[in-house]
Amino acid sequence: MAVSRNALHIALMPGDGIGTEVTEVCVGVLEPLARRHGLGLSFETLRAGAFAYRDTGTAMDEATFARAEKADAILLGAMGWPGIRYPDGTEIAPQLDLRFRLGLYAGLRPIRALPGVPLALADPRAAQIDLVILRESTEGLFAARGRGEIIDDREARDTMVITRATTERLSEFAFNLARRRAARRGRPGVVTLVDKANVFTGFAFMRRVFDEVAQRHPDLVASHHYIDAMALDLIRRPWDFDVLPTENMFGDILSDLGAGLVGGMGFAPSADIGDNHAVFQPSHGTAPDIAGKGLANPTAMLLSAALMLDWLGERGGGQAWSDAAAELEGAVDAAFAGGLRTPDIGGKAGTVETGRAVIDKIGASRT
Repeated sequence: MAVSRNALHIALMPGDGIGTEVTEVCVGVLEPLARRHGLGLSFETLRAGAFAYRDTGTAMDEATFARAEKADAILLGAMGWPGIRYPDGTEIAPQLDLRFRLGLYAGLRPIRALPGVPLALADPRAAQIDLVILRESTEGLFAARGRGEIIDDREARDTMVITRATTERLSEFAFNLARRRAARRGRPGVVTLVDKANVFTGFAFMRRVFDEVAQRHPDLVASHHYIDAMALDLIRRPWDFDVLPTENMFGDILSDLGAGLVGGMGFAPSADIGDNHAVFQPSHGTAPDIAGKGLANPTAMLLSAALMLDWLGERGGGQAWSDAAAELEGAVDAAFAGGLRTPDIGGKAGTVETGRAVIDKIGASRT
């Protein structure tokens, strides 16, 4: 799907809980940003999620999916609610349906220390944390979703799936991403596959396919790390890592660990990217404990929107889209470097106030 700089259609899926709040603030930031860069942006709000399921019996109907599929990009808040579940007890998660149905195999989870945001690690090198967990988002253990079995009420089985085709695509994506990051950061790109190849056949296969792809990228460093060792080293020396491709469940877990290093889930953006479609959303959930109170940190949503703008620029939107992405990310950094503090890091700036602070920095950077 090629995009046009002059007409870009975004499907908004605010979802549930704080998803609606951070989405509203995000649009409020994107609209003036788009005007400054001469971007054509249009938004269409689509309903999906746990409360949609409660009210209609469907978490995301086919008409909604069709409209999202036709959009240039999908910007999603957060979906799910603890008390609303499917009959089998699992949570309402249309975001997972989008990943599977649209083939969004590359789950980007950037973990970056923002200026001024308190960090979990006392080591001064923690300020250098800038890595990407690349979570494969369509198979792995998540391939068992809706397919698990309980046998005679004595055991349950879920089957992990690793395929050559998806591993090749994920690996190529990882090396290309590392090359772009190397150009920006001025140092060699390093791609580290995170697996458990010493125990499981599927991961040994994943490693073999990864190594085959690595041979096509001799300008980059390719390495491996077992998942348990990576959980340790993301605490001991996270500043040493660059791009970390991994299986779906491992990526899910490591993403939260990584977010904890840089201020929490409110600072953790994400993108799920396929060959023709992409969904951009904060890594956090719907936060029922603070929903409706105006306390949600919208930073992860804003940084997810920056990922969206950059992706659209790379796909033919033009330099203006990439410039807008860089300005949005820079405005977020400047706001926190200037003293902005959200409640999740001990401050008082609520959802709307945070959005205004970022808009102010965008305006300042353009004067």
